[in-house]
Amino acid sequence: MVILLFAVFLLSGAGLTYLGLSAANRVAEPSAIPSETVTPTPSLTPTPETPTPTFTPQPTGTPLSYVVKANDTCGSIAFAFSVSVQSIILQNSLSADCALFINQELKIPQPTATPSPMASATLSDPEATIAACETTLHVVQEGETLSQIAVSYGFEGVDAIMEWNGKTVDTAFLGERLVIPLCQRQFVLGIGTVTPSPAPPYPAPELLLPRNGEAFAIQQDAISLQWSSVGELRTNEFYQVTVTDITSGGNISLTVEVKDTRFNLPLSLRPSESRPHIFEWQVVVVAQIGVKEDGSPIFVSGGSASEKKVFSWSGGTGTPSPA
Repeated sequence: MVILLFAVFLLSGAGLTYLGLSAANRVAEPSAIPSETVTPTPSLTPTPETPTPTFTPQPTGTPLSYVVKANDTCGSIAFAFSVSVQSIILQNSLSADCALFINQELKIPQPTATPSPMASATLSDPEATIAACETTLHVVQEGETLSQIAVSYGFEGVDAIMEWNGKTVDTAFLGERLVIPLCQRQFVLGIGTVTPSPAPPYPAPELLLPRNGEAFAIQQDAISLQWSSVGELRTNEFYQVTVTDITSGGNISLTVEVKDTRFNLPLSLRPSESRPHIFEWQVVVVAQIGVKEDGSPIFVSGGSASEKKVFSWSGGTGTPSPA
């Protein structure tokens, strides 16, 4: 009860105090507490990460399988697959001449997609030569010989073509594919060149006169070489006669092309010394297929050569009579 009376007393006192202050205008209104303005924080847009390139190794080319067919050579196979002859030899552990046989299974290395920046630093000398050489493919036609093909492309012999194609014999077969190394040809055919047409394989001419081993004295100035005809020659075909002084060590020799079946030896070929000299002679049909840049004719063989025969010719003292 006492506590209640005390509480009423406190409330009454507080009310009287407020009224007194209010009457004297001394009651202060509380200031409004401003509400805090929240500034929104901008959300950050995530920057996509740059993907790190992942290296995917290129698969190593698996060698292709190839079965050797008739008339195939390492050169023709290399040309067909755009690889080098050397790579085929190394891949298959072949001999240096790249000898092949029919139905032989070869592993053909796939060509490298990315070229080496420095060929001289990565390729051996033979490989660098092969890589730098311009080539073309020739398919042997009926009646063509390797010599004829060589000359028609500007080669003086067949060695370069044989080497590039791994050939050990100087023959060509119908349908054979040959790689022609144009960078190794000795001459470029000049104006007037004709496309060689295969000549019929003429038989070997038969040598008639002089008889084999016949001797001629100094008094006999005229020596006539005669042989049998092999048939009617075409416009660009000739008999090619070769006469060689064997006694001189082969240093004196004469080669001429004629249409007739006889040829008279010039006196300039007669030896100047009194002792007899042994001469050897032979005849073969040839076809002219063009001319070189200097105008000299280009001949290819048109058949088999005759057997070789010999005769002796005695000379005199001093210089022989002019031809």
